[in-house]
Amino acid sequence: MIQHRRRASAQHLRRKRAVVATAFVGTVALAVGVGVWASADGGGPGPAGNAAASSPGGASSPASGRAAAPSTPAPSRSYPLSQAPRTIPAVRSHTPERGPGWRPRRGGRVVVSDPRLADEGRLTAGELGLTYAGRGDARSGDVRLTLGGGGNPESYTMTVRGGRVDISGPADAGVFYGTRTLKQEVHGGGTAPEGVVRDEPAKPVRGFNLDIARKPYSASWIEDRIRELGDLKFNEFGLHFSDDQAFRIESASHPEIVSRDHLTKAQVKRIVALAASRHITVVPEIDSPGHLGAVLAAHPDLQLRNASGTPTRGAIDISRAASAKLLDDLLNEYAGLFAGGRWHLGGDEYQALTVANPEASYPQLAAAARRKYGSGGTVADLATGWLNDRAATVRAHGRALRAWNDGFFRGTSVRAAEDLQVAYWTGKEIGARQPVEYLSAGRKVLNYNDEFLYYVLGQPQTFVYPTGQRIYERWNPRVLRGTTAVPARYDAQIPGGAFAVWSDFPNAQTEAQVAAGIRMPLRATAQKLWDPGAPALSWNGFRALADRLG
Repeated sequence: MIQHRRRASAQHLRRKRAVVATAFVGTVALAVGVGVWASADGGGPGPAGNAAASSPGGASSPASGRAAAPSTPAPSRSYPLSQAPRTIPAVRSHTPERGPGWRPRRGGRVVVSDPRLADEGRLTAGELGLTYAGRGDARSGDVRLTLGGGGNPESYTMTVRGGRVDISGPADAGVFYGTRTLKQEVHGGGTAPEGVVRDEPAKPVRGFNLDIARKPYSASWIEDRIRELGDLKFNEFGLHFSDDQAFRIESASHPEIVSRDHLTKAQVKRIVALAASRHITVVPEIDSPGHLGAVLAAHPDLQLRNASGTPTRGAIDISRAASAKLLDDLLNEYAGLFAGGRWHLGGDEYQALTVANPEASYPQLAAAARRKYGSGGTVADLATGWLNDRAATVRAHGRALRAWNDGFFRGTSVRAAEDLQVAYWTGKEIGARQPVEYLSAGRKVLNYNDEFLYYVLGQPQTFVYPTGQRIYERWNPRVLRGTTAVPARYDAQIPGGAFAVWSDFPNAQTEAQVAAGIRMPLRATAQKLWDPGAPALSWNGFRALADRLG
């Protein structure tokens, strides 16, 4: 019995050795076959565990004292052609290449070619977990930011190749937008795809407008929106801080008009500085001659009254020199606080011009118009002259100017200043004019279309909260009024537009609800201002991308 077990064990051992030997030969053959297939395909990745692929010298390591097999070249890695980055807004052009792409890694740096890019470099390094190294040459793993070339100052080129990223542009704004593309790629998918992005916006004005007069928003909430806007490549933040309900920024020239809940100038300076670091211009608006209720509460003697002595809500008496001085005091004061190159004068909804016969209802305005513009002078002439005078005050500070479309009047002997851009928001006012009337007269028209771009708290009158899908699928910058686009020949006269939040019923939503409600509309607006064409992604695909990017 013992001998039988020994014979059986010996036979079992011989069979096991034979199986092992056969398996070894098969494994070697398989490894060689895979290597040949990979080489024939242009150099794919070698099989896991292949000694030839893992040895630094390309040869097998000696095992059990046996000599190493003759060395053969290790197959090079092969990658499919890269796909275009998935970002919001989408990049305009991507040339695919083969390669692993780029992702942040330990020891990676951000280097710059010019000290003017230091802010962009530091910001990007902090966001991607890299080291900011200042000026220098790039090495593998680095991101390099450079200034150079010509063309649109907001354009950029981003090259992902050789284990590093190069972002260049003719100005720091374009380089910044390139870093936003890189940030979204990394945060959304972990890897920036190999290849070359060439990108630029279709429209130079890409804005967001916030009414803080009727609803006070905290400085921190505003700063969060600015960071969000920067990542979406917006470049304007409109601040409507004076209205009938409140005046929301500290004033040295007229402290008596400031509401209890307001922003200090120090807070505003931080907001303006943060915006500038994201290449966003803060565009202030002190609306006049209407919407001045908070100012007039401290200056009731300047409030407009009709023929029977009844005060007109929110309207200042533009026949009085003291009215002009009060507004010019404020415009001059805040021009020093808001350093950007753009200014919104308002000009809308002056109640004296919403009655059937302004001259009969407001005889003091009619008399002032005749004194200033002759016997044919009208209240509309006087209001146009008021707007022009306020424009002259702000123009002296080197600002580009705009006013709401219902502050421009048809048939007046006084023409609104030539450099006033039209902020077109509605066609509901008395004597409303189609956008083409302004465009055919040679004016530039900014798109604030209330049919798509007005988020009015409480949804008063006919307003409903806009959806991102409706903007994404049915709006573009040429859709200035209603749902119909103006002819394409006017496209160059439309610098861009803005999505606006108005706080008519301030308690209708909390700050958090507003932020959530405008999240997808902002992204859709960003996409259509950057590239007005039909988007490549469906709405569901766009929404899923937004969710992935955060």
